[in-house]
Amino acid sequence: MIGTKKQEFQLEIRPLLITDYESVLNWSKDESFCSANGWEINRSPEELYTWWLHCVNNSAVDFIRMGIEYKEKLIGYIDLACIKETTAELGIAIGESRLWGKGLGVTSALWMIDYASITLGITTFRAETHKGNIRARKMLEKIGFKEISRVGCEEYLGRIEQLIQYQKKLK
Repeated sequence: MIGTKKQEFQLEIRPLLITDYESVLNWSKDESFCSANGWEINRSPEELYTWWLHCVNNSAVDFIRMGIEYKEKLIGYIDLACIKETTAELGIAIGESRLWGKGLGVTSALWMIDYASITLGITTFRAETHKGNIRARKMLEKIGFKEISRVGCEEYLGRIEQLIQYQKKLK
C-alpha cells in the first residue's frame, strides 16, 4: 500500500492482483470509460484476461502500475511510465465512470507523486491528455501541473483532439 488509507475516501493505492480481473471486466462494459480511454467496448474476456495478467506480472524497470482501491474494491489504476533517473510520466484511469469527479483521481495522483518522490527520487513528473478531456486537465492543474506544450493529435471520444503535455517539478 502507498501512503495511509484515507478514511474519508476509504481509498488505497496497492499492487494489482489477478483477483481484480472481475472489476476490469466490468470496466470493459462501461461505454463512458471505454470511450475515454480508447478501449474497445465489450473486449473479449480472454483477451482482457491476458492483458490483465500482463499488468499484474509487469517486470519492466521503467513502468509501475498500481491499483486504486475504493471501499475495498478496485476502481482504477495509476501508472508511472518512462521512468528515467528523476523523471516519470504519470497516468491514471478510474474504471468506474460513476466515480468520476469525486476527487479520487486527485488523491490517487498525489499519493503516487509522493510515493515516486520518496521511493524512487522522482522530481519531475510529466502527463499528457486530450484538449477535450476537461476533467483530466482540471485534475492535473489542481495538483500543480503546468501546461508545457501542445504537440500531436489523436482520437478522443470519436474526434481528433489536440494533445496537451504537462509537467510538475517538485522543489
